[in-house]
Amino acid sequence: MKFYFLTLFPEIFETYFEMGMLGRAVKSGLIDYQIINIRDFSDNKHHKVDDSPYGGGAGMVMTAPPIVTALKSIDKYTEIPVVYLTPGGKPFSQNDGVVLAENKELIFICGHYEGIDQRVIDYYVDLEFSVGDYVLTGGELPALTLADAISRHIPGFLGNCESLSEESFEHYLLEYPQYTKPREFEGHSVPEVLLSGNHAAINKWRFEKAQERTRKKRPDLHKKYEKSLLNE
Repeated sequence: MKFYFLTLFPEIFETYFEMGMLGRAVKSGLIDYQIINIRDFSDNKHHKVDDSPYGGGAGMVMTAPPIVTALKSIDKYTEIPVVYLTPGGKPFSQNDGVVLAENKELIFICGHYEGIDQRVIDYYVDLEFSVGDYVLTGGELPALTLADAISRHIPGFLGNCESLSEESFEHYLLEYPQYTKPREFEGHSVPEVLLSGNHAAINKWRFEKAQERTRKKRPDLHKKYEKSLLNE
């Protein structure tokens, strides 16, 4: 999988792809990425990439020409899904990560200011995603969020395939509580069932806790879980 990031702040991405599991995936060749500075494609001597909106209003809007020129610098860009990160996009979900992981390449456009010229969205963007009902100063963090979530579904990214199937949001349930050493901490003990060696009992406990946690913390997800049972 190769990710392309069209951005005004290329420095944000380097560290993230040098660390942890993503860093290991890059070193192994499982993941590749390219950072494209939109300012490099501005025809303005000051590398200006924004202007005031037609019709008036507060803030500035990123202009279409440098974004599109940057996009066209990618070989065979028309064959690669283009993703724009925006509060007005579809809320990104675990299932979206599964679907997008089937692509060999993805392009992310990271907006700033009051957004980007609508003509870029209308004629070049394939998918619009949001990471929540709030506004950030730019699309870089959402793009990294999607890249991270998508990468986890690439075969070979996770050492243990069971880790993915047991994660939160799989089958509409949050993940069960996890414990590790020490056995006792500040007067609190690890649940005895996890020390029993009885895998059937452990699996039952984990399933019940996942249901309980989802019911309390995310009743909206629990309703989807219950509905999925009716459809089986």
